[in-house]
Amino acid sequence: MAIADQAVREAEAGALFRGLEGLRGLVLAVSGGSDSTALLVMTARWAEQLRKRLKRAPKLLAVTIDHGLRPESKHEAAQVRRLARRLEIPHRTLRWSGRKPKTGLQEAARFARYRLLAEAATRAGFEHILTAHTLDDQAETVLFRLARGSGLTGLAGIAHASPVPAGGKTSVFLVRPLLSVSKARLAATLKNAGIDHSEDPTNRDPRFTRTRLRALMPRLAQEGLDARSLARLAARMRRAEATVEFAVGAARAALAPGPWRERGPIAFAAAHF
Repeated sequence: MAIADQAVREAEAGALFRGLEGLRGLVLAVSGGSDSTALLVMTARWAEQLRKRLKRAPKLLAVTIDHGLRPESKHEAAQVRRLARRLEIPHRTLRWSGRKPKTGLQEAARFARYRLLAEAATRAGFEHILTAHTLDDQAETVLFRLARGSGLTGLAGIAHASPVPAGGKTSVFLVRPLLSVSKARLAATLKNAGIDHSEDPTNRDPRFTRTRLRALMPRLAQEGLDARSLARLAARMRRAEATVEFAVGAARAALAPGPWRERGPIAFAAAHF
């Protein structure tokens, strides 16, 4: 079996979650699909191993957002609740209430999801939310932004960690520990553990751009433009962006005390970034 289809091993999972050991608690965003269900299972195992080794681990809270857009969503939330109970992890279902927009529904639902997750984290006294974004999600994001002519920031793709895009001031951060792992490996991890998951039919709806891009991936991979290649591009764009930001910051710091006539080309560069 190729490594792309292998279940994630315990040692690998430990490396994926490295750096989170000392946090007070983590909110796990779990929709019930294969990716987030794998996140729930893997985080539970990781925390259990931490408790055995260090006698402590971050508290975990699984949260499912029911957008109320499909009749199956209540059943999916209940399925997550049952699995969380088996794993001895507290679970909450939060519902997106109110009127839904007729246009831009996906973006509005995404914003509502992050807002509700941030509220759940704040109520629990936590500052970090784990989401199950994968290597495939990174590749789709890069393609999506490439098609729209994005620059360095856009082509840098999804960050491993970032503030919650929920509007207003918040001290809550998103962490994406599975960003280097393919969906196929997460599905294999669940299969290996004998755990079922839900399937969101909107992920196959061709009305959405991401669905159409996802359908192109196998053909692009035949030409060498697979998920790992696109993720590698994102990593290089992120390094390039960081280099530019560092250079501009250093130029501004160097120029701040001196008169304008002494600034020369460095001032020009700083002024135009």
